[in-house]
Amino acid sequence: MVNDEPGPACYRGAMGDQVVVTREIGAPAEQVWAMVADITRMGEWSPEAESGTWLGGATGPVVGATFRGANQAGPKRWETSCRVVQAEPGRVFAFRVKAKGFKVAEWRYTFEPTDTGCTVTETWTDQRNAIAKVGSKSVSGVAERTVHNRAGMEATLDRLKATAEATVGQS
Repeated sequence: MVNDEPGPACYRGAMGDQVVVTREIGAPAEQVWAMVADITRMGEWSPEAESGTWLGGATGPVVGATFRGANQAGPKRWETSCRVVQAEPGRVFAFRVKAKGFKVAEWRYTFEPTDTGCTVTETWTDQRNAIAKVGSKSVSGVAERTVHNRAGMEATLDRLKATAEATVGQS
């Protein structure tokens, strides 16, 4: 385990690098889950993921649904193909990402109700093989993906928190 306190945990293991970031959010878990699982809104919170588009007739977050992600880091732009692997309203939303046929990562969001709202944990697990890691910088412009994702995840959850807390109780 690599952990540079303060901040989220970073792990290195047999499954690759992993970054975990957690935030307390003053909004119900169901509301925050619905915001995250609406992949068409991801660009509102993420500094890298610009948008998501459901594919193959999918219209929402169900296991097996696929979507295309549009991403940008600096001047670099790229698309990914994603498949929802877990979708339990108010509890967990997870999807796996591929780019150019290579496994890239799994993104997982878990939601735990609290007395004042919920705790949201965002986890990125690197699933790139050696070839994909070597080519990753030329595609995304990002040399150190773990460090880059940590900063992006912090920003994502901060923006999600601000939006969720500003809209508590609104339909």
